[in-house]
Amino acid sequence: MTPTRRSFLRTSVLSLLGALVLPRSSIGTGAGNDAPNLSALLPPDANGVRLPAGYRSRIIAITGSQVTPQSDYVWHKDPDGGATYATEDGGWVYVSNSEAYRPKRTGGVGAIRFNASGDIVDAYSILRGTTSNCAGGATPWNTWLSCEEYEKGQVWECDPFGKAPAIVRPALGTFAHEAVAVDTKHHQLYMTEDRPDSCLYRFTPKHISSGGKLDLSSGTLAVAIMNRSSSTVSWLPVPDPWAIREPARYQVSTAARFNGGEGIVYGSGIVSFATKGDNRIWAYDTNTQQLTIVYDASTHSNPILTGVDNVALNAKGELIVAEDGGDMQIVTLANNAVTPLLQVVGQSASEITGPAFSPDYSRLYFSSQRGKNGTYKGITYEITRES
Repeated sequence: MTPTRRSFLRTSVLSLLGALVLPRSSIGTGAGNDAPNLSALLPPDANGVRLPAGYRSRIIAITGSQVTPQSDYVWHKDPDGGATYATEDGGWVYVSNSEAYRPKRTGGVGAIRFNASGDIVDAYSILRGTTSNCAGGATPWNTWLSCEEYEKGQVWECDPFGKAPAIVRPALGTFAHEAVAVDTKHHQLYMTEDRPDSCLYRFTPKHISSGGKLDLSSGTLAVAIMNRSSSTVSWLPVPDPWAIREPARYQVSTAARFNGGEGIVYGSGIVSFATKGDNRIWAYDTNTQQLTIVYDASTHSNPILTGVDNVALNAKGELIVAEDGGDMQIVTLANNAVTPLLQVVGQSASEITGPAFSPDYSRLYFSSQRGKNGTYKGITYEITRES
C-alpha cells in the first residue's frame, strides 16, 4: 500500500453503513445524523476483511461448497454481478452471476434465499448453460438481467425466486455485454460493453405494459454519439443488433468509444457507469443528455480508486464502486470525495464483484471472485452491524 493510501485510511472515513443502511423512508429526513464517527478501517478480521469499527463480516458461500444443508446447490465459479430482491415473508434473495467461460456454457446465475432474520434457508440456480455471465442489472419488475460477456453474448432475463425459466432477450443485442441499468422515467435500458473500443448502448422497447414493465422482446437498440463541443449525447440505431459477423460496436462509425465499459446504475435521472481501461466514472443526465466524467484517476487529487468495476447505489443515492484489483476495496464516490468502505486483504489476484445492499439497506453483499491467492475459489460475503 502506498503512503498516500495509508494516510488516507488513517484519516476520517464515512460510515460503511451508518446512514447508508437506513430504510429508504429515512432518506432526506435528517435521520442517521447520530451514526458513529468511524475514524478508520480496522485490521483484517478472521475473514480477511478490513471494516470500520462496529461492523462484522460473514462468509455466506464459497465456490465448490454447498451453501446450506437445506439445498444441494453448490456455489458457482467466479461469482460476479449481483442484486437483492425482497420476499413476501420479510426475507430476501441475493442473486449472483457466474463468469465461468471455460469450457463454454458453464456459466449461469445462482441465488441465496434469506428469511426475515437473515438466516440462509435455500440456495438454487436460476440460469444454467450460459457463458461468462459477468454483471447485469435488476429491473423494477423484480427480474434479474444477466449479461454474457463475450462477442456472441446475450442478455438473459431471470426470475430471482426460481419459479419461472430464464428467457433470452435477443432484442438487447449480440455483443460482449457487461451491465444493464433501467431508466424508470423514460422507460429505457442502458448497457455497457467490456471491450477497449466499446460503445454505450440504449434500448427503447416497442411496448410498455400498464404497470410500467418493459417488454424486452422487441425495440430499438442504439449507440451513443458524442458531441464533444457541447458534451451532449445523441443516439443512432444499430442497423443489425443480432449480427454475428460484424459486432454491434462497429456498425455505427461515429459511435463514441469507451475504454472497457463496466458497471452501470440508474438513479435520480442519472446513469452512472465505469470504464476500467482508463479508471473513469461517468455520469449521463437522461434529461439534459449531458455526459460528464465525475472521477478520473489520472487527474483526481486523491486517486486511491483504481480498477473501477461493479457499481451500486447506497440508501442516500451515492455511488458505491468495487475494485477489480487496485487495493481490493469498495469505496463511496460522492461530491468528488473517495471514501473506502472496506478492504479485502490477502486476495490481490482477485477482484471484488457483485456489491448489493439488502432491501432494507441493513446488509451489504459482495464477492471476491477468485478468493485467496492461488485457490481460485470465489468467496461471497455479508457485512452487517455488530449486535
